[in-house]
Amino acid sequence: MRVEIYDDIACPWCRLGTHQFHRAVADAELDVELVHRPYQLMPDAPREPRPLKDTVAEMFGPEQAETMLTGMTQLGASEGVEYRFDRAIAVNTFTAHRLRWLALHEHGAAVQSALVTALFDAYFRDGVNIADHAQLTELAERVGLAGGRVRDFLTSQEGSAEVREQVAAARREGVTTVPRFVFDNGEVIVGVTSTEALGDKLRQASGRAT
Repeated sequence: MRVEIYDDIACPWCRLGTHQFHRAVADAELDVELVHRPYQLMPDAPREPRPLKDTVAEMFGPEQAETMLTGMTQLGASEGVEYRFDRAIAVNTFTAHRLRWLALHEHGAAVQSALVTALFDAYFRDGVNIADHAQLTELAERVGLAGGRVRDFLTSQEGSAEVREQVAAARREGVTTVPRFVFDNGEVIVGVTSTEALGDKLRQASGRAT
């Protein structure tokens, strides 16, 4: 079974939703291929890194930003996801989306999923600049991509047109909120729900609903 998810590396809800999805697959004992499709919450975000907390404070004000980040940290901890917003670095995610495209294009969905998890952890837990080519190469090598190929890819424009078109297509299709899960049977889940709800949808899509 194949499920597509529209998501952005800079989206904390996408990180949580992806985690819940993988747990739901394991609980349901199904063979599921998860394919990540690119979406950018802030396509015009600067390519120069800066502390994520500063960006959120500018958008929502210091007090509301602190409340939001604290709530997200607590929610993540209750689900087994570690957020370290004191470390997180905000930066444009386009280059990371290109690398995800390469992983899927040349290695398949399983390797892409492993890379996505590594990117989420790098961004939200480890304070990594996910636009930095050296950091991206290291993350890619950890999940089995060849470092030389990744370095050459990142310094080229390969995959750029494809990723831009996929992001534009998502917006044309009305995608405005992520994560957005699209199942084989046409069912769609928008936003974060729960591991149980995702498991129910997976069983329905597989014909194993109880």
